[in-house]
Amino acid sequence: MVQEALREIKRGSGELIDEARLLDRLKGWFERGEHWTLKAGFDPTAPDLHLGHTVLLSKLAIAQRYGARIQFLIGDFTATIGDPTGKNETRKPLTRDEVLLNAKTYEEQVFKILDPAKTDLVFNSHWLKDLGAGGIIALASLSSVARMLERDDFEKRYRNQTPIAISEFLYPLLQGYDSVHLKSDMELGGNDQKFNLLMGRQLQGAYNQPRQAVMTMPLLEGLDGVQKMSKSLNNYVGVTEAPEEMYGKILSISDEQMWRWYELLSFRTLEEISALKSGVASAEVHPKKAKESLALELVTRYHGEAAAQAAQAHFERVHTQKALPDEMPTFHFGEPIWIGKAFLEAKLINSTSELRRMIDQKGVRIDSKVIEDFKTELQEGEFVCQVGKRRFARIRIGA
Repeated sequence: MVQEALREIKRGSGELIDEARLLDRLKGWFERGEHWTLKAGFDPTAPDLHLGHTVLLSKLAIAQRYGARIQFLIGDFTATIGDPTGKNETRKPLTRDEVLLNAKTYEEQVFKILDPAKTDLVFNSHWLKDLGAGGIIALASLSSVARMLERDDFEKRYRNQTPIAISEFLYPLLQGYDSVHLKSDMELGGNDQKFNLLMGRQLQGAYNQPRQAVMTMPLLEGLDGVQKMSKSLNNYVGVTEAPEEMYGKILSISDEQMWRWYELLSFRTLEEISALKSGVASAEVHPKKAKESLALELVTRYHGEAAAQAAQAHFERVHTQKALPDEMPTFHFGEPIWIGKAFLEAKLINSTSELRRMIDQKGVRIDSKVIEDFKTELQEGEFVCQVGKRRFARIRIGA
């Protein structure tokens, strides 16, 4: 049982540091019913979560099956500093009001995945704001500038003579101190957070505490299958997106990428996923059916079973039977207009560069006709406009 739990917790992970520590805590759970603590920190820098964020949340939910009590830490104090991870310049700190507003939406979204009875929702302002100047100086004395410059992004900025704010050196120290205050048995974070996670181990040792185990998780590739999921790259699936939109986006990923998403996002066991993969490889299961199963699981998680079934029916009606949506927004323009301007107004595209890319991919249709000319204008009349598989609008030109 312990080894099975370890396999499920480790699945899809990037690195596990101090596996012996985790094994000890798992044995305590199976043999004596002793809960153990697993910390994950989230800086509320944006109001909404996407599936990339939920890679960590899904792993926390799996750990809850095996005795983990989750320390879900909202970094409302550290967010006002700004995590320097992966940045080539100092990050602009958020205001206190922005942090609190974003944190509120996190609270509403995370319990669609985590069991609230096994989760402690904590805010690091509750202890960090009381450190004071003396406490921060004492904390800073436990590390060195040389240690900070071992961090890849700091080292690059120092070499390129790009400014590094002193507050950025404080960020990993304060994140590490969170583990000291919470006495965490283990901490989970993205691969890019390894330096910060190890700082927790270092500081726990300095405070004569058992050092936490550390597990890193890879960043989830977005819908393009290449770059990490990001709203700025428009390759994301939002947790709060409409069920039909979420379902359709998941169905759009490649067959190869599907297995990566199964590993990082699904609650199916490794054995179940392996059996499904074998079924696809032997042609007993069509890849589309496997993808539909993943889409149904994820949409059900965030919107409920009824909404997931309705989303599947909607997808089949619109995309398999080539029917138009039951409802679509209508936009009116008084005179002929370039499709780029009209589509932006109708929110069919986010930029004209996206329009150009979708035209190159044969993904723009007007009244079911594929559009190949970027400079196309809409003349007088009414048109059903489509971008990709899921974006529709009715555009009317003239009086």
